[in-house]
Amino acid sequence: MQTDARRKRSENRYLNNMKKHWMLYLMILPGIAYYVIFKYVPLAGSVIAFQDYQIFNGILGSPWVWFENFVFLFTYQDFYQVLRNTAVIAFYQLIFGFPAPIILALLFNEVRWMLAKRTLQSLFYLPHFLSWVVVGGIVFELLATQGVMNQIRGWFGFEPILYMQGERYFRSIVVLSGIWKEAGWGTIVYLAAITGINPNLYEAAVMDGANRWKQTIYITLPSMAPTILVLFLLNIGNFLELGFDQIFNLLTPMTYSVGDIIETYVYRAGVLQGQYSVTTAIGLFQSVIGFILLWIFNRLARKSEQGLW
Repeated sequence: MQTDARRKRSENRYLNNMKKHWMLYLMILPGIAYYVIFKYVPLAGSVIAFQDYQIFNGILGSPWVWFENFVFLFTYQDFYQVLRNTAVIAFYQLIFGFPAPIILALLFNEVRWMLAKRTLQSLFYLPHFLSWVVVGGIVFELLATQGVMNQIRGWFGFEPILYMQGERYFRSIVVLSGIWKEAGWGTIVYLAAITGINPNLYEAAVMDGANRWKQTIYITLPSMAPTILVLFLLNIGNFLELGFDQIFNLLTPMTYSVGDIIETYVYRAGVLQGQYSVTTAIGLFQSVIGFILLWIFNRLARKSEQGLW
C-alpha cells in the first residue's frame, strides 16, 4: 500500500510539474521529434547490413545473408586502405584540430579591448558559415600553380608546387583547412566556460603575485577541464566520421591513395554503385568502433570523477 501511495504521489507531482511548465515542455517537442524521426527511426534500417538488400523488394522482401557483408568487407583489400586513411586523418584532426579552439578561446580571453575582441571573434566565426564547396574553391585557388602560395614561392626563386595533386600535402591541407573553418566557431563553448569562472579566483591570484600566464595555467585551464573533457569524449565517439563534404571537395584523382576515406567510399559504393547492404555494414562498423572508443575513454575519465555517464 505504501509503495502504491508513493508511486501515486510521484505521478501527481509529475503531472503538476507538466501543467505548471507546459510551455517549456512544448518548446522541447521539436527537438524530441527531430531525434526520434532522424536518429532513432533510421536505426531500424541497420538490418540492411545483414541482408542482400534489393531496393524494389524493400527490407521485408530482401533475403537475409547475415554476416556475409561483413566478411566481404573485412576481406576486401581496398577497405583497409580506406580505413587507414580515415584513422590517420582523424588522428591528425584530434591532435591538431581539437586543441585549436581551446587555444583561440584563451587568446580571445586575453583581449581587453571589447571592440577588438568582438571584431576578431566575428572574423573567426565567419568561415563556419561558408559551405565546403566555397572553402574548397578558396583552397584550390590559393594552392593552384598560379595561386598565392606559389606566387610567394616564385618571389624567392622557388619552383611552383602542385599542392593539391601531391599525396604528401593532402592530409595537412585537410587538417589546416578544417581548423581555419571551424576553430572560431568551436571557441563559443569554451568562452562560455571561461565566463563562468569565479572572478574572485583571479583577484586572489593577483594578490598572490600570479601573472596572466600563471592565472591561465592554474585557474582558467583547470576550470575549463570538465568542458574540454566532455567535448573530447564527443569527438572520440565520432572518431571515424570525418564528414563527407570536406574530403569530397578537396580530393583529386592523384590523392585517392591518402585521401579516400570511409565517407567517400560509401558515396561511390552506395550511391553510385547501389551496394546498399555493404555500405550499411560500413556505417554499422563505424558506429560500433565509435561506441567502443567512447566507452573506453569514458571509463578512463571516470577515474577523475568526470565523464558523460
